Amino acid sequence: MKKIYNILHSFLLLDFLKGMWLTLKYFFRAKVTLNYPHEKGPLSPRFRGEHALRRYANGEERCIACKLCEAICPAQAITIEAEPREDGSRRTTKYDIDMTKCIYCGFCQEACPVDAIVEGPNFEYATETREELMYDKAKLLANGDKWEKEIAQNLEKDAPYR
Repeated sequence: MKKIYNILHSFLLLDFLKGMWLTLKYFFRAKVTLNYPHEKGPLSPRFRGEHALRRYANGEERCIACKLCEAICPAQAITIEAEPREDGSRRTTKYDIDMTKCIYCGFCQEACPVDAIVEGPNFEYATETREELMYDKAKLLANGDKWEKEIAQNLEKDAPYR
């Protein structure tokens, strides 16, 4: 009985020493954790975050009201109403996205022929009420204006794979 006890004791001591060695080995290495609100990790150019409507360089909105994004949305989160303009082109009068329904699949972005609707790099958009998650055209255009630089860079990085 004492021999079994000594064998078990030596195994436990060996496991303890292995654990201490592992702890000391990693103790002096560079830390891999981030102090989140102050430090942020890298995002992929294909990251799908908050939606945005983009504009051309002259300030005109890109959306041509083809309604492909509305048709392809599996969650039916997009609602578009459009009317023709004097020059014969179509523009949206209403462009709404219900973010409570959105599943962030990216189909709307893939279907858009002019890269008007995109899913931007913003993942920090908490709200206090559900109504704040009903994005209208003004909110989407404001997001596009705010994140245009990052969105353009991400689309350029992703272009070879599209």
